[in-house]
Amino acid sequence: MPRRRYDQFCPIARALDLVGERWTLLIVRELLAGPRRYTDLHADLPGVSTDVLAARLKEMEREELVTRRRLPPPAAASVYELTERGRGLLPVLSALADWGAPALAERRPTDAVRAHWFAVPLMRHLAETTDRTEGVIEVRLDEGTFHITLDETGPAYADGPAAHPDERLVMDTDTVLKILGHGERN
Repeated sequence: MPRRRYDQFCPIARALDLVGERWTLLIVRELLAGPRRYTDLHADLPGVSTDVLAARLKEMEREELVTRRRLPPPAAASVYELTERGRGLLPVLSALADWGAPALAERRPTDAVRAHWFAVPLMRHLAETTDRTEGVIEVRLDEGTFHITLDETGPAYADGPAAHPDERLVMDTDTVLKILGHGERN
């Protein structure tokens, strides 16, 4: 099936030509933490079919948002990672997270959750509110652990615990929502 385009000479339309397909921005969210294997991407994107994920990754490679590379032995697996242009979508995802956070007032019974899905809004919040200009902050939620790195290049995050965190935050998702200024959930 040919990819649909808006055919409008407009920066918003062109941006949506590149990232407006379903799942594309969520794949970017997953890859912001660093290179990921296809199986890891599929596991952390509940609801995406293997066909759709493969098609989106190919499109994203073609548009130079991601690259694929082979890991050396003993891993000998392929990983996908964001290009500089793909990493440039972080402010877009931050804005979407801010805009969408009030919709988290109520968790639906069918909602999946992963700890690192809170990394983008927390990363920005911590960068703006902490006295630290550099360091590693490990965040432990009931759903898992990730860590945020603050330095002169800006905030970044990665899945899993940090090797040597400067600080540790242990909380639940309700606390994350309070920190981000979205009050208590029902």
